[in-house]
Amino acid sequence: MSEDGGTGMVQRGYDVLSRHYRDDDAGEGEYAPWLTALKARIAANAPVLDLGCGCGVPVARSLAEAGHRVTGVDVSRVQIERARRLVPAATFRQADATQVQFPPNSFDAVVCLYALIHMPLEEQPRLLQRIAGWLRPSGWLLATTGWDAWTGTEDGWLGGPAAMWWSQADADTYDAWLRDAGLDVVSREFVPEGDSGHALFWARRPA
Repeated sequence: MSEDGGTGMVQRGYDVLSRHYRDDDAGEGEYAPWLTALKARIAANAPVLDLGCGCGVPVARSLAEAGHRVTGVDVSRVQIERARRLVPAATFRQADATQVQFPPNSFDAVVCLYALIHMPLEEQPRLLQRIAGWLRPSGWLLATTGWDAWTGTEDGWLGGPAAMWWSQADADTYDAWLRDAGLDVVSREFVPEGDSGHALFWARRPA
């Protein structure tokens, strides 16, 4: 998939539809139990990467309010501008998640919710390997992935004036990719959405 048809469409889509996707004061919703569980699993003041952070709400906001040192990365300029305003305690970078670099052993946790599925499929296994390297020993990855394999676009996404693009494998493939990256898959569950849904993974770098 070309930059224009894949990542470029995602960037433009979220630039245009940022506020359609999530309001400034949006609550944690389905994220709430996941964030509560993550906070219970990491130390106080832990460094956490929110990969595909959007406008910073709710993940970066919730973790920063809990005292964690949050870094957020998103491809959308508008999303990052909003995140810097909404979560001033965190650090944000506009970057392509498949290209961004961090030193090894940088984070106690990486959160990647509803973001991996917007990245070119051929880049996703390599990104998971890099995430594993960014995690400290015993560090956690909390991620949503596809449940079924699908690549495609939707015009007029969220009832707005822009299209959106997805590219995802099935849950068994993601399970294998996580293990190939050297992570222990601790749990996998189905998160319904519409006629299908996503897989929620908890994976951990071995101590």
